[in-house]
Amino acid sequence: MKQSQYIFDNETESFKLKDNLLKYLRFWPWFAISVLIFLLFGVLYVRYTPNIYESIAKIKIIDESKVMDLAADPLSVLAQGPQINLDNEIEIVKSYRLLNQVVTDLSLDISYYEEGNISTKQIYPSPFEIVKLFPEDSLKGTLKFEMNFETKPPILTDEEGESYPLDSTVTVLNSLNFPIAVRITDMVLVKNSKSKKFSAIVGNRNKTTLELSQNLDIRNSNKNSEILTLRLRSESANLSEAVLNSVIDKFNFDGIKDRQQVSKRTLEFIDERFEYLTQELDSIEGGKQNFKKENNLSYIETDAESSLLRKAETEEEVSKLGTQISLATVLKQTVLNQSEYELLPINIGLENSSLNTSVSNYNQMALERERLLETVGESHPTLVTLSAQLERAKVNIIKTVNVYQAQLRTSLRRLNQAKSNASSIFSSLPEKEKRLRAIERQQSIKENLFLLLLQKREEAAINLAVTAPSVKVVDYALTANRPVSPSKLGTLLISLILGIVLPFTLIFLKFLFNNKITDKEDLKKLSPVIPVLGQIPHLKSSDAFSNIDNRSAYAESFRILSTNISHLLRKNSSHEAKVIFVTSAIKGEGKTQIAQYLSLAFASLDKRVLLVGADLRNPQLHTILKGDKRTYGLSHYLDSTTDNWEACIQNGLNNNDLHKVCYSGGIPENAPKLLSNERFKKFIRIVKQHFDYIIVDTAPTMLVTDTFLIADQADATVFVARAGMTENSFIEFSKEIYQSEKLKNMAYVLNDVDLERNGGYGYGYTYKEQNDISVKMSIINKIKYLLESLKR
Repeated sequence: MKQSQYIFDNETESFKLKDNLLKYLRFWPWFAISVLIFLLFGVLYVRYTPNIYESIAKIKIIDESKVMDLAADPLSVLAQGPQINLDNEIEIVKSYRLLNQVVTDLSLDISYYEEGNISTKQIYPSPFEIVKLFPEDSLKGTLKFEMNFETKPPILTDEEGESYPLDSTVTVLNSLNFPIAVRITDMVLVKNSKSKKFSAIVGNRNKTTLELSQNLDIRNSNKNSEILTLRLRSESANLSEAVLNSVIDKFNFDGIKDRQQVSKRTLEFIDERFEYLTQELDSIEGGKQNFKKENNLSYIETDAESSLLRKAETEEEVSKLGTQISLATVLKQTVLNQSEYELLPINIGLENSSLNTSVSNYNQMALERERLLETVGESHPTLVTLSAQLERAKVNIIKTVNVYQAQLRTSLRRLNQAKSNASSIFSSLPEKEKRLRAIERQQSIKENLFLLLLQKREEAAINLAVTAPSVKVVDYALTANRPVSPSKLGTLLISLILGIVLPFTLIFLKFLFNNKITDKEDLKKLSPVIPVLGQIPHLKSSDAFSNIDNRSAYAESFRILSTNISHLLRKNSSHEAKVIFVTSAIKGEGKTQIAQYLSLAFASLDKRVLLVGADLRNPQLHTILKGDKRTYGLSHYLDSTTDNWEACIQNGLNNNDLHKVCYSGGIPENAPKLLSNERFKKFIRIVKQHFDYIIVDTAPTMLVTDTFLIADQADATVFVARAGMTENSFIEFSKEIYQSEKLKNMAYVLNDVDLERNGGYGYGYTYKEQNDISVKMSIINKIKYLLESLKR
């Protein structure tokens, strides 16, 4: 049993899904139109939107720590690991300073376009060039110029519409608010172009640099790679490639320039020291020469060779320490004598690795400060921080030099003590020889220092001449032939989706906020207890019930309605005529029309039918049947005392004997009073004896109480709701009437249903099938009528 219930639930859900799909499929023309429109827009977008191309370049950052130094140990260089921070390199490449150089060299602040009939395309290179002759900061917005090569000479037009003929290759326009120079560069390009009209947009260089920084995409190929991938998108592939190649060149030159500055500063320092040492050596040699002449000295005695050897070794150590002390003193004086944060000499012979590292770090910070000083002011926070770090670095270098000198002096004192012990052996040597040795010692120190500086100068000169590049270009900028946007397939797919989603959303919102009845299912959902007798399709002029035997779809719907009403009245087994009230919640829902065509449907089944206009306040029956409003009718009969009821009865449609009409008559002053007296009951009782069906067009139930006053005379009440007009609240009102039994044997009829939008099967049959069924039902009803007559 549970399995059967489960299958039934699945079938119910399937039917609901089918109904929902059919509800949306009714609007398939809107979906088709929307899809066509969006596809058209998509095609136009793809056709006239400028193509965007992506250019890609790849570079490998060279690790400076692995660049072979002529004075360094090759094994120690190769043993070092990678010391590249790619994030720092990316920031350098995208720095304003470097990109501003690219913008300036390529004049990217001036864009050139080829004007088409519909679209405009950016070009590079351009057949003409504009040069700014005004200060860069004076232009805050943009300037647009148009160039027309169709005329001879070519004409340049500014934003204000002023034209300037270009008689020469270079034309200077000083009369403009922003003076420019125009140079025609390539007439061949003009001849090969589809259009002879071009334009140029002059912008601000700073703003262009910032835009380039945003559009330039740089990222490393993978986590373990030292290769950077540069991407740039533009309408012109040539422009993107030129920009990327220029960025690579500027970045490479920037790194080379930094290393060359260190080498140049080292050379300048050594050259300065050469002049000083040359003077000192000349002075020492001259003093030595004079001393020998004055003291008649030529050579040092070789008396005690072993003692002299020990003394020589001691003196050599003393000489080395003296050299280190002198170099440290020179470095200290250089630091103290600096007026600005200049570069310090490196690798001058100091054997203290910590001191050499401090000098190298100081030079790196000094270079960074020089680069930052080109783009920011001296009060910039970052510059102030770097200056403070440089001051601390200078203090640290001086402290390190002092400690190093203190260590050297301590060692020197120990060596001097050893030398003194060795010299005691030579106490017998003349004092003059001692003084000569001192002079020679000073000479040796200066000569060693001179040779060391000469070696360092050659190393610095070689490094300057063979400075290694900063990057290795893996791939220069390349551009694929296929544009990255707009994507034809993606655009058409999005257009298709939007073409479906938009009408679906609008229809969904329409259904969501719709508070009116649209079809029979809405009636069943809102009022499942009250039966629905049928749906009346929207009336077309060709379907009008022009005669009783009409076989249009509209007429057949009323015959089906009459059959359903007959089934509704089966519980009333009496052979008296059946009284059927037709009412609605408010006016305009088509109750009078329903009453008229329902009476014709019964008449077409050979039933004697009387159509009564009981809506005394707002009678419309005479308008539909084209009768006279002043014709003697129901209100006249109810207001009189005579029993001449036959005077109220008029011929119906086409003077058919089976169809009669009782018009409402004149509008009374007090309709409820007339309807509540016994005259109406008497009228119904009399006409029952002469007709099979009495169709009564009554007043709307929500507006007046007239219908409730005569409701007990009805055998059945047809409550008319109109699709697209009757609100859900009206159905709630009808449910209250049904529950309170104010109207007898009540059932719904839904009027003005668009059956074509509902799938064309409003009654479960095609029109031909409906006609066949109606004919069969007519024959059956005639047979029933004859049998009933025989029984009578």
